[in-house]
Amino acid sequence: MGIPSIVRGRVLWTIGLSIACSGACFAQDGAQPPAAPQAESPGDDVAAIRDQGQAFVAAFNSQDAKAVAALWTEGGEYVDDSGQRFVGRDAIEQTYAELFANGDVGQMRIMVDSIQMLSPDAAIEDGRAVLDPAPAGAPGYSKYTAVHVKRDGKWLMASVRDSWLKTASTHDKVADLEWLIGTWSAEDRGVTTKSVCRWVANKSFVERQYTTTAPDGTQTSGVQFIGWNPAEQYVQSWNFSPDGGHAVGVWTPLADGWSAEMHGVAGDGATTNSVNLLRRLDDDAYVWQSVGRTYDGQTAPDTDEVVVRRQPSDR
Repeated sequence: MGIPSIVRGRVLWTIGLSIACSGACFAQDGAQPPAAPQAESPGDDVAAIRDQGQAFVAAFNSQDAKAVAALWTEGGEYVDDSGQRFVGRDAIEQTYAELFANGDVGQMRIMVDSIQMLSPDAAIEDGRAVLDPAPAGAPGYSKYTAVHVKRDGKWLMASVRDSWLKTASTHDKVADLEWLIGTWSAEDRGVTTKSVCRWVANKSFVERQYTTTAPDGTQTSGVQFIGWNPAEQYVQSWNFSPDGGHAVGVWTPLADGWSAEMHGVAGDGATTNSVNLLRRLDDDAYVWQSVGRTYDGQTAPDTDEVVVRRQPSDR
């Protein structure tokens, strides 16, 4: 079985209603009747059900498949946005167990949009769910509808259906950069560089933060953004360093990576030009080299090829 659609944040939640309790007593021999049991208010039940929703979030974030499945009725069902249907606690538990076994799926957050009472023992909830960090693929969120029933005073999910809604983004223009997301390191002649790449702005840009450490321990840092230029219709990058240096790059896809033609200004005001090459070796390594370099109008030597590797903890 493939990874179910819940990996994109499409998950199910608990909501509920309240049952108003009523009672009456008869006074005998002039004695004062005992106080009637206090009725539960709908607000009390809704609050309790919201707490159950947070219990689901806690179970999911701790990757406890059994605790997740326990929030359904025995014959409860979950239908994902592809129409795949999972019926019964055992099937739902197995589905989540397989999902969690595939590794870290991120931390979940939910936003409840509405809770509507259908009867004293049934309710329907509409809401949205997201994962952080966002999973691979086009950005969006899960819109879910959950039907809940009350059994022996406890609210449980009877049926949950969700759909995946895409959000505004230029992610499709830069989706080929997905493999860069993660933490990378490289060493060349005693100089080490560490960079962290992540999606920002609804996955429209890759943000790369980097720190370079010289053999004497001196460090420099900077940030780069890579995204789509809608006016020029190409992938573009923007580099910024603490000394005021900055550069703009035009990215061209290659058979095994990218070529970035860079034009900028150094912190001392000198103009800079280069062509940076990224050649992908596999999911965990790529080769970087800078060629065709000039500094303040003077030709500068090409750099050596440097192998940049994904850090083991990032796999």
